[in-house]
Amino acid sequence: MPKISNRGAQLPESAIRKLVPYSEKAKALGRKVYHLNIGQPDIKTPPHAIERIRNFDFELIPYGHSFGNETYRKKLAHYYRDRNLDVNSDEILITTGGSEAISFAFMVCFNPGDEVIVPEPFYANYLSFAIATDVVIRPITSKIEDGFQLPSIDEFEKVIGPKTKGIFICNPNNPTGYVYTQEELEKLRKLILKYDLYLISDEVYSEFVYDGKTHHSVLELEGINENVIMIDSVSKRFSACGIRIGSVVSKNQSIIKSIQKIAMARLCPPMLGQVVAEAAVDSPHEYMEAVYLEYRNRRDYFITALNEIPGVYSPMPMGAFYSIVKLPIDDSDRFCQWMLEEFEYQNETVMMAPASGFYSTPGIGKNEVRVAYVLNIDDLKRAVECLRVALTVYPGRTN
Repeated sequence: MPKISNRGAQLPESAIRKLVPYSEKAKALGRKVYHLNIGQPDIKTPPHAIERIRNFDFELIPYGHSFGNETYRKKLAHYYRDRNLDVNSDEILITTGGSEAISFAFMVCFNPGDEVIVPEPFYANYLSFAIATDVVIRPITSKIEDGFQLPSIDEFEKVIGPKTKGIFICNPNNPTGYVYTQEELEKLRKLILKYDLYLISDEVYSEFVYDGKTHHSVLELEGINENVIMIDSVSKRFSACGIRIGSVVSKNQSIIKSIQKIAMARLCPPMLGQVVAEAAVDSPHEYMEAVYLEYRNRRDYFITALNEIPGVYSPMPMGAFYSIVKLPIDDSDRFCQWMLEEFEYQNETVMMAPASGFYSTPGIGKNEVRVAYVLNIDDLKRAVECLRVALTVYPGRTN
């Protein structure tokens, strides 16, 4: 029997989805499972976007433009300019979700074996994208005790070597909810200039920043236009995860033109997804404000309630709708599986993502989980109560 490739063997299981078989078994037993493991909002997609797809001419669904429909790219450029980002439609390429955007950026910016520095914990699938494109992630660890702020520049410079070609951040951060300050981004700008590196920034959650904080895009940083790539997506902004529409944005035309060649090889991003996304970009202020306030209210309740459970700690997220939560447990992989396989409270249980899958450094995150407060507050209340009870009976509790 032929062997699969080293790449195939090295790819990790998704920390977010690997426990799905256990959740399905729990549901088959009649248990209700509260899904805090995945960023799948229960908020409705904008009604006018749904109506646009209902009115689409289904006599023919053709190939689209390899770089994304021109009407959508122009509308997206206008959206960015409304947010004070100087972006033109020829600086945007539409992708099949933010995932493809990241993979495309890796493929055109890095050669096999090149290294990219990523603050950890980071979105678990970044590691898969890196392995699939033969890129090496060099993690530097941010700490829950510091609220997951950007590690010091000294920490970055310790791992910069001849193979280092870029820095990759997520802002607002998934999985921590941290929002990088203007001062932190300025420090990165100077580092990028000093070593002539690429700076890739996943800014999918830029609409969700709380407590008077401000999101600063890497596209605002002066003097590094040729070094910067922004990754974006409509999945979470408009609660439309399944349409799989993302984008790569860069002033560097060499990057855009190189990605265009890959884009032509994969033909085009989803046509129907772009139809929904183009309509969603026109969402009224009232829709966006209501969604923002709903997430803020969920955060305020959920994180406060978690911190009231003995032995549990979570920093208050500044943005997005995730948090890394420290629990009094021996092993988060074991605990999350146990919650689905062996625990129930009033015929209910909770699915979470073990935080070990969001770190690249071995052994870190074993007593942490990532949670997504994407459920309504009533469901979050039930989930918190399940977790509280579970921690009183879990056999691997540590204090």
